[in-house]
Amino acid sequence: MSQERDPVQEFKTLPLKSSIIEALREVYDPEIPVNIYDLGLIYDISIEGEGDVKITMTLTAPGCPVAGILPGQVEEAARSVEGVNSSEVDLVWDPPWNPDMMSEEAKLVLGFF
Repeated sequence: MSQERDPVQEFKTLPLKSSIIEALREVYDPEIPVNIYDLGLIYDISIEGEGDVKITMTLTAPGCPVAGILPGQVEEAARSVEGVNSSEVDLVWDPPWNPDMMSEEAKLVLGFF
């Protein structure tokens, strides 16, 4: 069951969410020269209460060699942002990642255009 998001709360947390996104843009899969946010691996960032962050993400493939370390790096990056008290990563496989999820910039870097 999906939760309805409060638009007022979404607006209030927008600056913090933007800072988290910038921090996530510093996290890279070591095999790909594009950050995980622009790769489209981050599906959702939700902020509850006073800076409790939950990030829903995926990997490029279930057998991805960085599966054991990348979620921890994402948690660390989020926690490094001022105003974040805690962070939790939920690794999901549905929907499966595909190259259409990448930003235009990522597609350019990887030669998809």
